[in-house]
Amino acid sequence: MDRLTLLKSLSFGSQVAEEEIQDLGKYFVQTDQWNRIIKGEIDIIRGEKGAGKSAIYLLLNQNTNELFDKRVLLVNAENPKGSTVFKDLVSDPPASEAEFIVLWKLYVLVLIVAQMRDYGLTGKSMNTVLVALEEAQLIEAELNLSGLLRTAQILARRLLSKSRIETGVELDPMSGMPSGIIGRISLAEPDRELRGRGVNSLDGYLRIVNEVLIDNSISVWVLLDRLDVAFAENHTLEANAIRALLRVYGDIRSLDNISLKVFLREDIWKRVTENFREASHLIRYEIVEWTQPTLLNLILRRILNNQTLVDELSLNVDEILTDINKQNDLFELIFPPQVEQGTQKSPTFKWMVTRCADGKGKTAPRELIHLLKSIKDQEVRRMERGGTLPPSGQLFDRSVFKAALPAVSDARLKTYIFAEYMSEKPYIERLYRQKTEHTPESLGALWGVDRDGAIHKADELVELGFFERRGTNQEPTFWIPFLYRDALNSVQGKADADD
Repeated sequence: MDRLTLLKSLSFGSQVAEEEIQDLGKYFVQTDQWNRIIKGEIDIIRGEKGAGKSAIYLLLNQNTNELFDKRVLLVNAENPKGSTVFKDLVSDPPASEAEFIVLWKLYVLVLIVAQMRDYGLTGKSMNTVLVALEEAQLIEAELNLSGLLRTAQILARRLLSKSRIETGVELDPMSGMPSGIIGRISLAEPDRELRGRGVNSLDGYLRIVNEVLIDNSISVWVLLDRLDVAFAENHTLEANAIRALLRVYGDIRSLDNISLKVFLREDIWKRVTENFREASHLIRYEIVEWTQPTLLNLILRRILNNQTLVDELSLNVDEILTDINKQNDLFELIFPPQVEQGTQKSPTFKWMVTRCADGKGKTAPRELIHLLKSIKDQEVRRMERGGTLPPSGQLFDRSVFKAALPAVSDARLKTYIFAEYMSEKPYIERLYRQKTEHTPESLGALWGVDRDGAIHKADELVELGFFERRGTNQEPTFWIPFLYRDALNSVQGKADADD
């Protein structure tokens, strides 16, 4: 086949999991980590941005039938695409972590009950739960997540406003019921008299639901993803929401047949769990991380998903994917041995991985996939301009690799750092066209702060992966990783305070 035609036919998928739901199963590497997740051994999935948390979330949904055969029902607490269900909470947020706790419990309870109702799961006392939720207008014939969240928030706010726990029981003048109770839902555990009147707490209703699930030999997993998108603009709100969710997770852990599965970005985890003592008890977690061999396997799976290329090169897909040596051979067949030539220079794949690594040395699949797509686009343009064929039958000429980096660098800076950490933008923009390595003195001169202030701010950027900290504790330097250099038009070298 003509080389340019073959290149144009290639597709490496999308770097955003939500945009390639149908093909994820073909690309996904089913590691021991994945096996533990689908067995239900993991509840909290953490990872850097672009590491693949959402891919796991979407793949769990693709395995709905397999999980159902294992007596597991999946419940999605969020829309997989489009606007987040939680967007309205930003404009009218819960006033406290306590309000968020009530909101999360109401929301989770209704999601589970609605799913059980749809599957016809009934049992002892289940009708009391349905009646209580119907009276509170929390459950409808057809579930609408955004509408449910708004109703749950209103009820949570009313329950807390009526609560007078610290001053003892106080009768509501309208209903004649003790405060902290609306309809049949109570914040606190009701006494025997109130139970006789059909009142129960949120925890009590969750216990009833759990007992029904046990009787039916069914488990429910409630999946919560996209929390980074929901509260990106307000870190205080984000902390309240996620800490409350983790407290609710802790309460629900005592229920054998109900599990919350929380997908959370690692930088957010570290931020919201600082000084959060309960975090030490959250042990059923997994951090999604990637090594160079697993990244190579992921890339080659995407390459081998192109049937035209497989036929053209007469490739045995199964053999390649189960043999690391054959994976290396295929990569070397398609790509040049080096981007920068020389005995001290890295081989091509290592070059790609390091150029996509952040200041913590971590490379996420998102940037690597983006780089691969950009390399293909650059090679197509080069060939369309009349460029010569790459040597030895390779698909990509080494000249296009550096030209592919700016698109990846610009996207990472703008869609992650600037989009989610706007307060850091003025500091980072001062580094435009500056050197790649800085001292506290050079940063202080750029930012108009003293040495201690420069180190403090630089260390905050280290936590975001924007800087890599080098040197010693007494004399640190701060290095801009390759990932951000093109977006900033950085100049190689170490800065002086007078630069």
